[in-house]
Amino acid sequence: MQLIIVESPAKAKTIKNFLGREYEVIASKGHIRDLPQARFGIKIENDRFVPEYSVSKENAATLKQIMTLAKTADQIYLATDEDREGEAIGWHIAHALGRDPLTLPRIVFHEITKTAIMHALEAPRSIDMNRVNAQQTRRLLDRIVGYKLSPLLSSKIQKGLSGGRVQSSTLKIVVDREREIRAFVPQEYWSIDTLFAPSIEANLVGFEGEKIEKLSIANEERAAYVLHVIEKEAFKVHAIETKERKSATPPPFMTSTLQQTASSRLSLSPKKTMMIAQTLYEGVQTPDGISGVITYMRTDSLNLAHEAVESARAHIMQRYGKAYLPEQAKVYTKKAKGAQEAHEAIRPTMVEFTPEIAEKYLKPDELKLYRLIYNRFLACQMNDARFEQQSITFLSPKAEYRATGRKLLFDGFYILEGSDDKDKLLPTLKEGDNAAIESIKPVQHFTEPPARYSEASLIKKLEAEGIGRPSTYAPTISTLQAREYITLEKRQIVPTEIAFTVTEILEQHFEEIVDSGFTAGMEELLDDVAEEGKDWQKVLRDFYGPFSEKIEQGKSAIKSQKTATPIGRQCPKCGAELLLRSGRFGEFIACSAYPKCKYTEQVGGEEKAQEREPEEISDEKCDKCGSAMLIKNGRNGKFLACSAYPKCRNTRSLEAPKSSGVPCPLCGGKLLWRTSKRGAFWGCENYPKCTFISKFEPSGKKCTQEGCEGILAQRTYRGKEVFECLTCKTRTPVEE
Repeated sequence: MQLIIVESPAKAKTIKNFLGREYEVIASKGHIRDLPQARFGIKIENDRFVPEYSVSKENAATLKQIMTLAKTADQIYLATDEDREGEAIGWHIAHALGRDPLTLPRIVFHEITKTAIMHALEAPRSIDMNRVNAQQTRRLLDRIVGYKLSPLLSSKIQKGLSGGRVQSSTLKIVVDREREIRAFVPQEYWSIDTLFAPSIEANLVGFEGEKIEKLSIANEERAAYVLHVIEKEAFKVHAIETKERKSATPPPFMTSTLQQTASSRLSLSPKKTMMIAQTLYEGVQTPDGISGVITYMRTDSLNLAHEAVESARAHIMQRYGKAYLPEQAKVYTKKAKGAQEAHEAIRPTMVEFTPEIAEKYLKPDELKLYRLIYNRFLACQMNDARFEQQSITFLSPKAEYRATGRKLLFDGFYILEGSDDKDKLLPTLKEGDNAAIESIKPVQHFTEPPARYSEASLIKKLEAEGIGRPSTYAPTISTLQAREYITLEKRQIVPTEIAFTVTEILEQHFEEIVDSGFTAGMEELLDDVAEEGKDWQKVLRDFYGPFSEKIEQGKSAIKSQKTATPIGRQCPKCGAELLLRSGRFGEFIACSAYPKCKYTEQVGGEEKAQEREPEEISDEKCDKCGSAMLIKNGRNGKFLACSAYPKCRNTRSLEAPKSSGVPCPLCGGKLLWRTSKRGAFWGCENYPKCTFISKFEPSGKKCTQEGCEGILAQRTYRGKEVFECLTCKTRTPVEE
């Protein structure tokens, strides 16, 4: 038996379909071993960093399955993803099995198709230790920063804060943009909007011998003067230019450009984009069975396999004709340092699996992303779009205007990619023709502040700065959101107030952590480890020494930002103490149990609370502790709550719960309509002794399926009324 170990269960299932019975395919489900979660997990001995890897409880069962299969396997193949993370996962698997990683054959492939898998099995290689060491360096660097910096931030500012090598420099980029926006002072300027007959829009480009730029006309007085002069001028057509321009084909997608384009065109977050791409890569249903339909989606390469390009060219010729096909295949390269040219760009694995065919097999979001990838791949091998660029200059003794137009001559790759550009045709004129002004008016404008980053533009910025790599863009943004350093408002990234506080502290005491140049430089060092075998221990030593010193200095040098004062009230959500805190916009009241409880209120909330009607004491006693019950107002109306809160958290609805006429199918008790944080449901009155719950009211009818004595509930399913068994889930149309 031949054992192939991959990362993903979906990938394992797809590959198993391609191979015979002599092969067994199993998934490691990511990392089998990793640094421990509850402690630092790095020993520093004799200037060497020794990671203390361990197998977590969650991975123990998976490892046991792999070890069982490995004992009877004639050969074991490591088939994890072909990137640094995948290389390290394969290395860890070998160690967990007690094998020498360099003796186990390592197979790699960029696409999950039968041809690619068979070729990989024919040409195995060994584990690349340079890549493994690069991944270990990144992992240990991130652990050092996270475990040393995060507790310091939490102790000086507030609980739950974190800092990270890539995370913090990304946050500074967002905060710096927000600072620019807040410091921005609008500048007034005017334009002279003019139409020449017949309705030709033209821009003023020269006036009284001066070149007119955006801010040239600074105020209303100047605009009035310019208008007064121009109105008296006599214009003629001075020059007519016609040139042919080309719109070049776009390169194929790599990770960053796919995330950017999916965000702007499909409104998909980077995280969602990568989840969908993972599914398309690992395998979906096709006319020929389950197969991966795109190549590996974590890549910064623009390379394309020769066979794939030839297949695309044949398809373009057959479907669109010779006019759309260049004489030679187009080649794209990425010159950025660290680009892994051995990889491929993201492309479809089968050109014959067109979006029209895929529509029958893929889910809506999968189809949208697949169509985007498919069309971009074909478009990158098509001819450029061609335009006729038109320009007319109108001239008078004191002013000069220019009108521009454009006409599409050949759509080229636009036939697939589309274009927002529309023809703007200028009328036929001759040099020397008189040009009458049809309308003219001054228009006031103000300069706009720089735009906030979107997820797409932030990824573009990170790539340009060299911060992170394809696999880190989406997780970095997700982490900033999860830590509540940023929020998304109308698809724009807005830093929270705590983000400013954290960034200011890091700028003052850990400038290298938030410095884009330093972070990019560290990425280059990691590339050197992966590609040239640079001493990874030296990279760690050079970082750890100065960083540790700054951590120690920060413990005394950083002043506490915890300006929190107890106000003598309890949080209405969880009962913890409320604190008066100071933020960037002044004082506010917040729960001391943050981040578990995120309750906040404006200063003055206590006074407002005192203006409300006093809580009414009920005649009833708490059935848990015997204290008096208070009548309170909640989102769902009035309810009873124990006066001993927070020691006793017993509550009860004032209204009698709605009762069903059908007895509980488990114990025969009354079924009551209840509500909880998870929604409304039917539950037994004998809870917690009887745990029956159902979203649908039981009908009293019994299931007719053989061997099942469950109760049927009537519900709506896909627009039709059905009876559904609460036990076996069998559905029967009501009319039957």
